[in-house]
Amino acid sequence: MSEKRTYTVSIYTENSVGILNRITAVFQRRKINIESLNTSKSEVKSVSRTTLLIKVTEEQIKKIIGQLEKQIAVIKAFYHTDEETIYQESCMFKLSTDLLVGNSDIQAIINSSKSRVININKDFFVLEKSGGKEEIEELYHTLNKHGIMQFVRSGRIAITKEEMPVSELLELINN
Repeated sequence: MSEKRTYTVSIYTENSVGILNRITAVFQRRKINIESLNTSKSEVKSVSRTTLLIKVTEEQIKKIIGQLEKQIAVIKAFYHTDEETIYQESCMFKLSTDLLVGNSDIQAIINSSKSRVININKDFFVLEKSGGKEEIEELYHTLNKHGIMQFVRSGRIAITKEEMPVSELLELINN
């Protein structure tokens, strides 16, 4: 049996109600945890892209892709290793404004983490950070010592390193 590794799965579908439920059901039936999920419009008009992060064996990922393409109305599903993608996550922290006033530690954390303040008022400020999973987790642990009021994090978004535009690739597949 091969070793489990992390794969980024990109699934292109027509924009339709219920498609996300049908996609996640494929993973649920196989008892595979989805570590991250992000859905949005793609670069192709009226086509959505769902990006999932899962940890499975190579044999499992091949079966899942086949099952997605066979059982669900997907245009195309791809899987990529971390080496084949450029990826990021985003997060926001809500912290007390009192931390900014006269606290050089917080300013140093903001500067060294390459995060940015995107909103500030008398009660709280919102800090935004984009980066890899490890960077975000490190910043979370650092800020948590100062008291995080609220924290929200996106799933992984990824762009492949392939040179052909997805619209051309999808066109080749459909012809």
